[in-house]
Amino acid sequence: MKPLLLNALLLLATTLTGCSDDTGFTPTLPAITQTGENTFGCYVDGKLLTPRNGTGTYLGADRSMNFFGSTNNEYNEIRARDFKSNDGKILDIHINNLFQNGSGNYTINESNCERFNNANQNTNIRLRLWNSSLEEYNWYCSIENGGVLIISRFDLPSRIVSGTFYCNVVNEDYPNDIIEITEGRFDIKWDTLPNATFP
Repeated sequence: MKPLLLNALLLLATTLTGCSDDTGFTPTLPAITQTGENTFGCYVDGKLLTPRNGTGTYLGADRSMNFFGSTNNEYNEIRARDFKSNDGKILDIHINNLFQNGSGNYTINESNCERFNNANQNTNIRLRLWNSSLEEYNWYCSIENGGVLIISRFDLPSRIVSGTFYCNVVNEDYPNDIIEITEGRFDIKWDTLPNATFP
């Protein structure tokens, strides 16, 4: 009877630890491209962030990758979110005057951890992570001269923006908590992005 009980407990433990929010898909860092592949990836404190769609609700699909802005706005924003991870990662890149300045190097400066017109009027990054020890979400804001965004291609007729980035971000509530974002890259064709699939 004891071996039977032990086997049942082992089977239960295996079943519980094998559960996940996805179907076994393992995300990888995409290649650096400039052809409008609708890709995004970076390491956040050494852990990979790639966009993955959620299951959605009656309000619509959980879109994990967005590009906001227009030629009439001073800012443009890229948002990437992993709906299938347990840590609720969201990364927003606020790019000032992208349509006016186009390709080139943009210094990543201080963020106030806001979006759109409420954000600091510079190029900055904000990041949301789940803090398991405090059981709360924390926002991280880029710091002044804290990194570089390189727009390697900005092609308005083709609706393509591509680039790479890295920076340091500081916890909005705990200023001694500073983490690094590395190996960031994106390649967006914003007129096809709404129909792109992110596993």
